[in-house]
Amino acid sequence: MPASDLDVFPCLMPRSKSSSRWLREHFDDVYVKKAQAEGYRSRAVFKLDELIERDRLLKPGMRIVDLGAAPGGWSQLVRQRLGDNGTVVALDILPMQGLAGVDFIQGDFREPEVLSALEAQLNGQKLDLVLSDMAPNMSGVALADQIRAMDLAELALQFSQDWLKPGGSLLIKLFQGAGFDDYLRSLRASFTRVTMRKPKASRARSRETYALAVGFRPPSGSSGENHA
Repeated sequence: MPASDLDVFPCLMPRSKSSSRWLREHFDDVYVKKAQAEGYRSRAVFKLDELIERDRLLKPGMRIVDLGAAPGGWSQLVRQRLGDNGTVVALDILPMQGLAGVDFIQGDFREPEVLSALEAQLNGQKLDLVLSDMAPNMSGVALADQIRAMDLAELALQFSQDWLKPGGSLLIKLFQGAGFDDYLRSLRASFTRVTMRKPKASRARSRETYALAVGFRPPSGSSGENHA
């Protein structure tokens, strides 16, 4: 789940000064209002919408995994754009209300049994696109939070390397800080092109940015065939 983009209708939160300010900003936010008006589950949908349009990410029949999917805005948009074609599998540690045409797995992506469940759902069929809006619960300790965020990013990259088709793409949320530059080098070693994006719907003060990696190159010696 995106840590900076809770559900359009947030649950009750502790009323500290910072949380009260967050609530005021949240309900005054143009993208929150737009999401409510258009029936989307979160304001984060407009980040993905911008990137889909700018980079032409979606094509009919694509197979897509959405990591950190709750409350479901990205899966909702992707399913709409694909129509009746293609496959969307969503995963999050938090529960997510069902979406027609989206297979949802609830669990912690860091746990081997959850990864196994996701891989079983894929049934050996490789992917065209991996989306990752995952972020850890922020503790307020900057270095610790950054380490946890980069750990999730590394897991998403490893999953993508295992499951993307040759030429496939990864769109992933990152936070600038320790490990960021090394991670970009890892992306560039596996993809033909890596571009950084900061969607208009990202909050100005947020450290988040998105890396779009296209043209996946399987490791030398890999056949790129579907898993058995």
